Amino acid sequence: MLEMRDITKVYNPGTITEQRLFDHFSLKVEEGQFVAIVGSNGSGKTSLLNIICGSIPIEGGDVLVGGTSISKLKDYQRYATMGRVYQNPAAGTCPNLTMLENLSLADNKGKSFGLSRAINRRQVEQYREQLLSLGLGLEDKLDVKMGALSGGQRQAVSLLMATMIPLKFLILDEHTAALDPKTADTIMRLTDQVVREKKLTALMVTHNLRYAVEYGDRVLMMDRGHVVLDRAGEEKRNTSIDDILTRFNQISMECGN
Repeated sequence: MLEMRDITKVYNPGTITEQRLFDHFSLKVEEGQFVAIVGSNGSGKTSLLNIICGSIPIEGGDVLVGGTSISKLKDYQRYATMGRVYQNPAAGTCPNLTMLENLSLADNKGKSFGLSRAINRRQVEQYREQLLSLGLGLEDKLDVKMGALSGGQRQAVSLLMATMIPLKFLILDEHTAALDPKTADTIMRLTDQVVREKKLTALMVTHNLRYAVEYGDRVLMMDRGHVVLDRAGEEKRNTSIDDILTRFNQISMECGN
């Protein structure tokens, strides 16, 4: 289980632009849950992910995994059991390296480095099989540089790379936002497939309300550092896009917009 306990996050403390985003914020995510997180800009969605991953510091509180605090671990230490796919398809991969080289780097994540070759040619067929499962025709492009692939292809490979080693959590940071609608739908289907097959705990920030409703087994809506809607299980399955839009409109009117 992932737990955020009494989190306080202040941006630009002591300045005229000081903003207290989280004030004793708490959240629990059960093992195996696929959580979709929605909210307007500035609601705290991405900050929440960054706090979990250790990308930004906090002023108070604790982040726990399985009851053990990880707050003192650096981000690269947390990534030993976390995979993250970013909004920008160019992030998370090396554009000047081939797909084979990128996959080999991901496959060796967390392992010690010696003087042996970085690319294990015995793994090539395994990589081809994994790429074949994506259904995007990438299995014959192992020697193509990542920078030459389309955004959707890179994002699919990023998803594969992020989940190559055993993980506890998959962090999806608006990972379909930069893609065209058709490609985004493909990436979401692949995401759902990977999460279910590997039995991952996943947190997905998205602006696409349809994805938030159709995928996952829990949906959260955030507003100014607070969870204002939280539906899981049967309640989540009965949630419609109109339900989410209605809550968005209520928040907008409360803010005077």
